[in-house]
Amino acid sequence: MLKNYKDTILIIDFGSQYTHLIKRRLRELEVHSIIVPPDISMEEILSLPPKGIILSGGPESVYEPDSPKIDRAIFSLNIPVLGICYGLQLIAFLFGGRTKRSKNREYGRNKIFLKESKLFKGIPEKITVWMSHGDSVELPPDGFHTTSVSENNIIASIEKDNIFGLQFHPEVNHTEYGKKILDNFLNICKCKRDWVEKDIIEEKIEEIKKIVGNEKVIVGVSGGVDSTVVAILLKKGIGKNLIPVFVDTGLLRKNEKEEIINSFKEKLNIDLISVDAKERFLNRLKGVVDPEEKRKIIGEEFIRVFEEIGKKHKVKYLAQGTLYTDVIESGVSKGPSKTIKTHHNVGGIPKDISFKIIEPLRDLFKDEVRALARKLGVPDEILMRHPFPGPGLSIRIIGEITEEKLKILREADYIFIQELKREGLYHKVWQAFCVLLPVKTVGVMGDRRTYEYTVVLRAVESRDGMTADSSNLPLSFLKKVASRIINEVEGVNRVVYDLSSKPPSTIEWE
Repeated sequence: MLKNYKDTILIIDFGSQYTHLIKRRLRELEVHSIIVPPDISMEEILSLPPKGIILSGGPESVYEPDSPKIDRAIFSLNIPVLGICYGLQLIAFLFGGRTKRSKNREYGRNKIFLKESKLFKGIPEKITVWMSHGDSVELPPDGFHTTSVSENNIIASIEKDNIFGLQFHPEVNHTEYGKKILDNFLNICKCKRDWVEKDIIEEKIEEIKKIVGNEKVIVGVSGGVDSTVVAILLKKGIGKNLIPVFVDTGLLRKNEKEEIINSFKEKLNIDLISVDAKERFLNRLKGVVDPEEKRKIIGEEFIRVFEEIGKKHKVKYLAQGTLYTDVIESGVSKGPSKTIKTHHNVGGIPKDISFKIIEPLRDLFKDEVRALARKLGVPDEILMRHPFPGPGLSIRIIGEITEEKLKILREADYIFIQELKREGLYHKVWQAFCVLLPVKTVGVMGDRRTYEYTVVLRAVESRDGMTADSSNLPLSFLKKVASRIINEVEGVNRVVYDLSSKPPSTIEWE
């Protein structure tokens, strides 16, 4: 599948949400890498052997007794080591430095000021980086010197010989010169740039054929780019043994069902089996307010629908458009990552499922999948469609789901998306949607007091969904959308705009 490579970087995963982004950046820099857990043995490391080691970030504090550690002998291998966030703090801890819970926690963009370092070769003295930490290094270990500080005067990087530590994340797009910093580290490691990926489409098709053989496969199609790419790859790989299913959960956006079914038939020559499951989904969700419970109920109900179809067609496999962001946020990756939210197609799958699961896109990010979609000829109406969660509007209604709230949210969301398209802004943002709050506020309409719901407008800019910033939509545009929603959607008298970034927030509210 891949050509032979000479040099490898070992990435030790301490549970960061960004660990696979490190691997991806190294792939972009044409260097092979392997992600391993912290308890990897020295024997296993020496069997590779790596040209360098990267210690990822993570959610723990190094001074906690059960926090993940590594064998200090790693630093005696005479190869460069780069610690990122938790990795930096672990280096400081193992070499006798001092870390502390910082009074000035840093999340999101921060300015740092650089000193001379091999790691910062060719980079300006002041750059903007992406921070995500509560702990920080208070005192570097003996022999280490500080190579940058943040505008809050917190140590942002240290080094000694070929051991480097960064408090910020060079792997995320929001860090200026982040890829250049990783490139400099690879140069320090003297890595040959010989990792070249073959046509990933053919690779995925061959992978599917090898796993599935002559068995039948159900794929749940949502109309989004992820499940669409999976459906096309399966059609190319197994032909008539593909059974594509569209489930109407009652949690869809306005006109969504008809648009998706027609688009697949006319543009992709794929006839979908359509299942009306509105009543069963909404009945299961009655009285449920906890977002994790919502996701798990929806995940299980999807499976039960697929199982009923599977029995009729004697299906062995269920294919899903799971991406790496789904896996890491659901806390089911191999490393010690924390659950952020259970994605219905990952952590929401019941244990007694009758299918074998295949996930061809599990190691890819959204923009990589869009690149595949372009090669596969997916039309723009699907290719550039904003991400829409599997649980649908259920996680955009905070609290209990009712028919009344669904109607309000559908109409408000329709207006927002309609105006984004009308003003040429839809394709300038990564994702946009409305959220309905379980909050009523006082208003005045026609000289009368009203007491109605609040709608939140959410629009973000991102590349891969791992980090995001709120979009700088024109104030005049936001006022227009707010005015239309308040005037046209019965039950709403207030509209607000969400300015938070990811992290510390997530893109979706639940």
